[in-house]
Order: sequence, then C-alpha cells, then structure tokens
Amino acid sequence: MNIKLLLFSLFFLSFLNINGQTIEVNSNCLFNETKLLKNLKILSSDLYEGRRTGTKGAVRAKKYIINEFYNLGVLKINNTYEQPFVFSHHGKKYNGANVLGLIKGSSLSDKYIVISAHYDHEGIKQGKIYNGADDNASGVSALFAFAEYYKKYPPKHSIILAAFDAEELGLQGSKYFVNSLIFNSKKISVNVNLDMISRSKKKQLYATGTCYNKSLKCIVSSYKSSKKMSVIMGHDGYDGLENWTYSSDHANFHKKDIPFLYFGVEDHEDYHEPTDDYENIHPKFYIEAVKSIVLITNKIDKSAI
Repeated sequence: MNIKLLLFSLFFLSFLNINGQTIEVNSNCLFNETKLLKNLKILSSDLYEGRRTGTKGAVRAKKYIINEFYNLGVLKINNTYEQPFVFSHHGKKYNGANVLGLIKGSSLSDKYIVISAHYDHEGIKQGKIYNGADDNASGVSALFAFAEYYKKYPPKHSIILAAFDAEELGLQGSKYFVNSLIFNSKKISVNVNLDMISRSKKKQLYATGTCYNKSLKCIVSSYKSSKKMSVIMGHDGYDGLENWTYSSDHANFHKKDIPFLYFGVEDHEDYHEPTDDYENIHPKFYIEAVKSIVLITNKIDKSAI
C-alpha cells in the first residue's frame, strides 16, 4: 500500500462518527473505544429482543458474551462460562444463566475482585422491544473493556467478570452467585457493579458504597475526574438523594458484608422505556465513564481493601 494512503487511512480510522458526534479514537488507550460502542450497539439491537430472562433474546445475549470472553482470553471457571440457576418470581418458574469469566491475579491470585453487570432487561411488552441500551448493555460492554485492559496490564488480584442474569426479576443472578461460591466470601475484596453508565445530561457518574468502606472512599475521593465528566460519591442514603444501596446486584454482596462500589447514572426519561436505545446514549460520556471506572478499579487492585 502507498505509504501516504496508509497514513491517511490510519488518520481516518482515528475518528468515529456516532449519532452526529465526531469522537476521536485513541489507538493507545486503555481499551478499544470503537469496539466498546459497537458491543453496546449490538447487545441493544432488536435481534436480542430486550434480553428478558428465559427468552431466545437472552440466550443470544448469553452466547454473545461467552464468545467475547473466549476471544479476549478470559478463562472459564470450573471448565465453563455458564452458571445456570432456577428461580420463581411472581409464581412463575424461570431458568436463568450467569456468564462468569476469570482473569488470574499476578500476586494476589487467592483474592478476588468481582466486576459485574447484569445483561437481562425487560424484553418485549405490548409488541414493543425494550432494548435496554443504558440498562444495561452499557455495563456488559464495559466488562469486555476490562478484559482488554487486563490483557495489557495484568491485575494483582484475580478478577471475576460476572454478567448476571435476572437482575430485573429481583437480583436473582447475583443472589445465586453469592450463595453458591466455591470459596469463602471473605476472599472477595470488593464488588464493582456497573448498571446504567452510558448517558447523563449533567455528565455525572455516581459511585455508591463509599460510606461503608473508608478505603474505597479514599480511593474514589482521590480520583481526579476529567473535564468531560465527573465521578461523584453519593446515593448511599445519607445525602438526601435516593438510596441506591439495594438498587442493583451489588446489594447481594453488601448483604454478605462484601465491600462494593456501584457505578451508575441517575434515572432518565428513557429508563425502563422502549426508547432506551443505542441512539440515545451519550458516546463521549460513556467512553469517559468506562475509563474512570477502569482506573478507579485499578487503584483498588493495587491497594489493600
């Protein structure tokens, strides 16, 4: 290829147009930003039919996550990525399946950080697909970004990447996970839970859980947010805001006295609506949010929680 053409091609690929916004893509970044957005777009497409637990769409999503874990070199746990479970909700029996992957730690391999995000959503209601782009294809896509990051920069702790099922039906996947551990729960240093992290008009990402752990509070408070978005501690029940302590899968870790950080945005007009589509996320905010979560988790990994 002509060298000028090659250089032009590389320059062209360093920019991505999403929803009319031109986003500069840094090839030397923490993870592949283009793929982060692509994964979110795919998982929140109509093909996955809203990913409701027990549906064909959820099975497709499960297979997609497994395939991405495999391609990223994430290890299986007990020779499988799947953790099936059965539960009842409002008198109906469901078959769910968590997707779990392992990244072995370099020096604290017997200690774990569980990074989680639920992949289920509301499915189809009255003929309308609830695609759940922000809730919570955004969190699941970030799991893949973590896998990419740790491939470049191996963690000290062992990392469990957990894509939980049935969060929308009573946090069932995470409940089964914490009650079925093959090791003592004290070996989990912290749970970092991601649920709705891709859009905010105020450009604010909340970190909930710091009030329960001084070390986590110190780590988050010392993080310097970029001009593009802010990481704010709150929603712990002590600041006059809605208490998010039990609002997502981190609740089941908290009940086991496992320290947690929950990253999420405040509810928006498309929350649990069929309009929670990829076209309505804020790409620049999302990329910066995932960067911030990765860097804060990296500080946790390097610390003694």
